[in-house]
Amino acid sequence: MQCIKCPHKAIYHHQTLKLCKEHFLEHFEQKVFKTIKKYGLFKQGDKVCIAASGGKDSLAVLYCSMKYCREHKIDFFALAIDEGIAEYRDHTLEDLKYFCKMHEIPLHVLSFKQRFGATLDQIKEKAITQYNKKPCTVCGIFRRTLLNRGARELGATKLATGHNMDDESQSLLMNLLLGNMRHNASLGPMTGLHDNPRFVARVKPLYFMLEKETRLFAFLRKFQVKFNECPNIHLSFRAGVRDQLNTFEERLPGAKSGMINAFLEILPVLKEHYRNEKGFFYCEKCGDACSGKICNACKLEEELCINISS
Repeated sequence: MQCIKCPHKAIYHHQTLKLCKEHFLEHFEQKVFKTIKKYGLFKQGDKVCIAASGGKDSLAVLYCSMKYCREHKIDFFALAIDEGIAEYRDHTLEDLKYFCKMHEIPLHVLSFKQRFGATLDQIKEKAITQYNKKPCTVCGIFRRTLLNRGARELGATKLATGHNMDDESQSLLMNLLLGNMRHNASLGPMTGLHDNPRFVARVKPLYFMLEKETRLFAFLRKFQVKFNECPNIHLSFRAGVRDQLNTFEERLPGAKSGMINAFLEILPVLKEHYRNEKGFFYCEKCGDACSGKICNACKLEEELCINISS
């Protein structure tokens, strides 16, 4: 195949798009920058916290956000969460620290052990056997909470994550299957339904990029990154949905893009509908905004982390 923009050999092919290495890298970055501009993800005066783990998606969003912020003179930094997953997170954090050192990016690291009193490895068996909770559920709640708290404590006005089109289409389908349309109303390039001083606005610069594109981008940019998955992923509901969506994409190229573009057409209506519901409560233990008296993170901390040995 030949690149559609030059005589060189294409190394990327999706539907009608055929691109060589240089034009793929250009295409990827321009598409991310276009998403940032179109949806106002980063603006002058923002202080952007970029959630990073050292994986391919987080390094891709960190690299593109760095370029955009430096070009537009927007303050930014990276924030990583160490869940305490042996032989996995410690390795990705090494890659992240190397990346941030090479590009002179300020990096902050917070840990489950430091903030909640236990690592994920220490509590996952208890979560499964005593509370029938999957490790990914526990991890997701603690990670989201700690990212928000860390970004807020560090003065961020935006929290950028590495969620791509695959992640968003999976979340959309998961919520549909579980009947959680209110959760879908909170999706989109800029998440949430209500502004709240206890929540740092979450944004997704990679929203329109496929996972295979972020993987190729990380490879071609020669990022020091390990392309392995979290060892707990096989226990998650998301993994099954991911596999089914990938099957659909193979049979009908563009299926994920079609889902997301159709969803964005109705998203304004969904947001308007669910904005009329009750607003936030504030957790009686930590003060974070939540839907009840105690937030999910504080409930889990009490159930799983108390009396855990070092």
